[in-house]
Amino acid sequence: MPLVEGSIDFHVSTPTSSPDGPGARPERLGTWLERGLVTLLLLAMILLPAASTVARRFLGHELPGSSILAQHITLWVGFIGALLATATNHHLALSTIELLPQGRPRRAAIFYTQAVSAAICALLAWASVELVQAEWAGFGQVAFGIRTAWSELVMPAGFAAMALRFVWNAGHGDGAGRWVRRAAAAAIAAGAFLLAGVAPSQPLVTGLLLAMLAAFLLGAPVFIVMSGLAMTLFFRGMVESGQLPGEAIAAVPTAIFNLVASATLPAIPLLTAAGYVLAEGGAARRLVRAYKGLFGWMPGGVAIMATFVCALFTTFTGASGVTILALGGLLLPSLLEEKYPEDFSVGLVTASGSLGLLFPPSLPVILYAVVAGVGIDVLFIAGLVPGLLMIVVVAAYGVVVGVRAGAPRQRFDLREAAAALWDAKWDLGLPTLVVVAVGTGFATVVEAAALAAAYSLVVELLVFRSIHPTRDLPRVLVHAAALVGSVLILLGTALGLTSWFVDAEVPTRLVEWMTLHVHSRALFLLMLNAVLLVLGSVLEIYSAIVVLAPLVAPLGAAYGITPIHLGVVFLANLELGFLFPPMGLNLFLSASRFGKPLPWVYRKAFPFLLIMTAGVLAITYLPQITDGVVAALGKGP
Repeated sequence: MPLVEGSIDFHVSTPTSSPDGPGARPERLGTWLERGLVTLLLLAMILLPAASTVARRFLGHELPGSSILAQHITLWVGFIGALLATATNHHLALSTIELLPQGRPRRAAIFYTQAVSAAICALLAWASVELVQAEWAGFGQVAFGIRTAWSELVMPAGFAAMALRFVWNAGHGDGAGRWVRRAAAAAIAAGAFLLAGVAPSQPLVTGLLLAMLAAFLLGAPVFIVMSGLAMTLFFRGMVESGQLPGEAIAAVPTAIFNLVASATLPAIPLLTAAGYVLAEGGAARRLVRAYKGLFGWMPGGVAIMATFVCALFTTFTGASGVTILALGGLLLPSLLEEKYPEDFSVGLVTASGSLGLLFPPSLPVILYAVVAGVGIDVLFIAGLVPGLLMIVVVAAYGVVVGVRAGAPRQRFDLREAAAALWDAKWDLGLPTLVVVAVGTGFATVVEAAALAAAYSLVVELLVFRSIHPTRDLPRVLVHAAALVGSVLILLGTALGLTSWFVDAEVPTRLVEWMTLHVHSRALFLLMLNAVLLVLGSVLEIYSAIVVLAPLVAPLGAAYGITPIHLGVVFLANLELGFLFPPMGLNLFLSASRFGKPLPWVYRKAFPFLLIMTAGVLAITYLPQITDGVVAALGKGP
């Protein structure tokens, strides 16, 4: 089942059927080069860590410079992917633009968001030049004689190209007026540089913050809004201390480049590529057949099947929303065919799209472990029972509804079940490979991710032959790169905002205020549940982890909560945030995938939100199912 039939973001904020719609002309003129380059870079990323693993195991040493080179290639993949996402309008954003009437109101909103986006990208390009100039004076090298400054060049070039594409997109619509709008957007982007000569004042800062809020509400990409907020806050605080404006806003691209310092960063594009390749190759169909053979005979068996398939799929696609897009067309007809009500069926697929977040090789778990400084293997162990609990409570509700609806139960056929499992053995092997490789110490997390990506290529290109190596594979990798780009650019800008939090001593002040006013550990956990639920629905999961984990970790320590239990509670709440209205990601994706109004999806997903809330509260207040399991396995509290 092709994965590309859906969108990878909250929405496609503007129609693309118009010959002059956003992304139309850039897609025709420029992205063929970007598609080819990003495909080669992703294949190189897969080859380097995988080859390093084999060399270390059989030759006694790893390939020199392979790890750091893979990290810098990730930077390039991220920026080229973000450029592709700009061309095709696939950045994460709110879908409020669809609420505006066609005609002038919508064109005005599109112009505003695209012009603001162009201005922010232009400023980021300028600030990135400052970063490259500073690095150019040094002699830092990546590997094989490649200078660090050369790697950084992708940042100003990427931001400048995105600014041009946003300017082009500002002319959405027919008629001669589109060129006027493009010229106006270009003028606004150029005018943004005038801020460098303006003394900061409270009215100016307030106006910039309100402009960012308006852009966010009208559907500007989230990374644009976060970048604008971070640059405004740095501009206000650092210019007042005598620093030049260029140096002030350079803190944001500096934070983006600092992503490269994370040794586990390449795991994100590698596992994303692996998930996309398996999804494109028909893994969803094989998994549905396997789980239907296992559970179809039970009361509510098809609902149980849907829950488990979604959980497993989310495990190796990283809760990016791919589950609903890839499985929705298979699972919804299966549920309706078995006499499940449509509202329940849509709600089940919507809710199950975030299950499996706590199981290996889930990317959010890896990212949280890196940000919070806890062991990845221990965090995965701690998440096993809570992850199963979330699946069981949703599946149990499916059984109840299935019985009430009189859903038929198929006869258990041992031969069909065995054949279906055998057919899905390669798909089930992906998470198994990652767990075994990391758990036994055979490979690092990045190397295991590279092995998983190579494994998916071998399975789909050679075993099933469901993906043509020249006709299909580049397209699949380009779609994976667009998702990676939208995520990594968001991660980098989130780090820029986090660095302002640190400079402003927000975490320290937050701990002081909480410990002064909240004396009960139980009350703190309840407040944490509420805050993470709301913020988890507003923020994309990866940026939520990067922004919030550094704030939450010291609070947990102040209340005597172990880092492992806190991590599982944190991730479980983010899992719940996918369903929390009005901006939970799964709600938007489900409305888009099934062609339903958002308010209708809100209502149908609400029972699942209540059920999963009960599961999250149990995880929160029963540390025995996290710390106790870890201790029982000898991994320490």
